[in-house]
Amino acid sequence: MTTTGTPGRGTPAHATPGHGPLAGVRVVELAGIGPGPFAAMLLADLGADVVRVDRPGGPSLAVDPAHDVTNRNKRSVVVDLKAPDGPARVLDLAARADVLIEGNRPGVAERLGVGPEDCHARNPRLVYGRMTGWGQEGPLAHRAGHDVAYLALTGALGMIGAPDTPPPAPANLLGDYAGGSLYLVVGVLAALHHARVSGAGQVVDAAIVDGAAHLSTMIHGMLAAGGWQDRRGANLLDGGCPYYGTYETADGRYMAVGALEPQFYDAFVGLLGLEDFREARKDWTRWGELREAVAARFKSRTRDEWTALFEDTDACVAPVLSLREAPHHPHLAARATFTDHGGITQPAPAPRFSATPTAIRSGPALPGADTADVARDWDIPRLAQDSPQHGD
Repeated sequence: MTTTGTPGRGTPAHATPGHGPLAGVRVVELAGIGPGPFAAMLLADLGADVVRVDRPGGPSLAVDPAHDVTNRNKRSVVVDLKAPDGPARVLDLAARADVLIEGNRPGVAERLGVGPEDCHARNPRLVYGRMTGWGQEGPLAHRAGHDVAYLALTGALGMIGAPDTPPPAPANLLGDYAGGSLYLVVGVLAALHHARVSGAGQVVDAAIVDGAAHLSTMIHGMLAAGGWQDRRGANLLDGGCPYYGTYETADGRYMAVGALEPQFYDAFVGLLGLEDFREARKDWTRWGELREAVAARFKSRTRDEWTALFEDTDACVAPVLSLREAPHHPHLAARATFTDHGGITQPAPAPRFSATPTAIRSGPALPGADTADVARDWDIPRLAQDSPQHGD
């Protein structure tokens, strides 16, 4: 079926009106790992028609495709970009898309024949989103890297952890997804708005080092004002403060404390039975003594007992839950923050919209499974001709 209207603007036959504010937006995702797929998932969650271009054999470090929920709400085709007609198949998709996302090292897409110039020659309105760790230029641009190394150079990693231990690796949420994926999506949406106003596409260079550095803007302001020490475990928000951090309970679990404001702090020490420390909030010379008292008190009861004590208060204390526990917390369950789709418990799309609600419309896209449908919906007949299949 041929979509109507300007290429990239029509609503695909499979799309249901109202499934997110980006319904009708077409996105091509060149398959990769980490922040690129997550950014494309977010666009798909928001209603975009995301077609993932998988490579024969799949990427390295990939999750089992049937369980890779970062590929939910997408469709997949398989294209061998090293085959003679591979680049032409991708350019056909780009010609009908609003957005293309790729996460190769600088210069790779150009060598493959699907770089920005090649794509813009076919579609001047295209927003070409590039996701890398180091960025498109700079001394490290062509070096390999991962989340923890990107964070290390920005100063963000050096802020995390106790002062007498090495900085811990904070999973890959802070760099890959917060500093990478989310900044790519913000950039893509801004450029998409510009393209629809001006008719001109552009390249969005989303580097994790840039995004992670940008996330620390407030801290740099505090540092300049003398309100932040450039060392770990010595500040209000990095574990240096005894009423902002985590404490072990009697059963080896943990409680998180964020009682920063005076009224919350008073409720906190009152419920702990530590009224003698009410004046210690601003007296950093007593923080060591306060920390020991709080730690001893938390060790006297289990996590669930403390949870019951604090849950109906404004003391800003919460249990530290595991990944499997989190979906069952009463607040998250009431909001349906997590959902089950296809037997996989996963976070529901976020944020929420009053007029254009989002939904998980389909499970993880299996490589190549949607080639015929995409060829029909995007009016690219040759996309389905002798298309390579996953694993060939």
